[in-house]
Amino acid sequence: MHNTALWFRQFGQPEHVISLEHSQTLPRPSGMLRVQMRYAPINPSDLIPVAGAYRHRVSPPRVVGYEGMGVVTDADNPEMIGQRVLPLRGDGTWQRWLDCSPLWAVPVPDFIPDLLAARGYINPLAAFVMLKKWPVKGKTVLLTAANSSCAALLAQWAVIYGAVHVYGVCRSEGQKAALLQNGITPVLINDTAMLRGVAQQADVVFDAVGGALATLLLTNLNAEADFVSYGMLSGQPYDARSAQAKPQRFHLRDTLAVADSLEWQSWFSDLWPLLANSRLPEVKLFNLEEWRDALREFATQGRRCKPVLAF
Repeated sequence: MHNTALWFRQFGQPEHVISLEHSQTLPRPSGMLRVQMRYAPINPSDLIPVAGAYRHRVSPPRVVGYEGMGVVTDADNPEMIGQRVLPLRGDGTWQRWLDCSPLWAVPVPDFIPDLLAARGYINPLAAFVMLKKWPVKGKTVLLTAANSSCAALLAQWAVIYGAVHVYGVCRSEGQKAALLQNGITPVLINDTAMLRGVAQQADVVFDAVGGALATLLLTNLNAEADFVSYGMLSGQPYDARSAQAKPQRFHLRDTLAVADSLEWQSWFSDLWPLLANSRLPEVKLFNLEEWRDALREFATQGRRCKPVLAF
């Protein structure tokens, strides 16, 4: 049996350093599950390490990809064979076959379709854990990069968890309709007066942008408010020297580092029903051999349509 995988063997621009490679599959190690992949989405978190941003903890050569869904084809426990799983926290997911530990393989319930399951890790788990750590019941919530997939889930689930109001910062008038669909009151990024006013009302801010926007919000937050930084899309740090509120950092990787397998599995048990009733961007499928087209689609349409590799 042969495997086909997308590798990167040096750091660089993904379209230049990723290559499609074929190899003979080795026997399944005892205690592991062998999974035949069905779908794997393309996320920023898949491509950023390829460019070398996390070279202190991610180094080539390695297979690309952090999330996706597949079917168990071989296991020590025969009852696992045929089970749909998320084969996470092991080898890269952009390959036809991979082996993973049953401790971290997440079973997919029957009521979750394949393509939804394939997107059930990076953004959903980040949003879910943040809302557990910073509860929003009875509070006013402010989101930056509100059109992103993670912010969309934060908004939808914040309403379910009892937030009284959810504001979202967006870049253009054309983005407002999608925010309103998710229960978000839009705030344009260049409307400084409204940004200041909303920040003064906010109890919890989930910020994925950093830079000048985060600095403006921090400067206007009340001392009791929670400012949660979980991204830096601007590429610039924020300045908290004039802030009364104390900014807090969230990175999913740090949370996972101290979570045991029981807590890990319990998160997904609670997450699946939420995800089943959530609105996510439409998907566009690409065969594994069309990975270059998928990367181009991601670069141009990534927020409106999620490119997914189909195995």
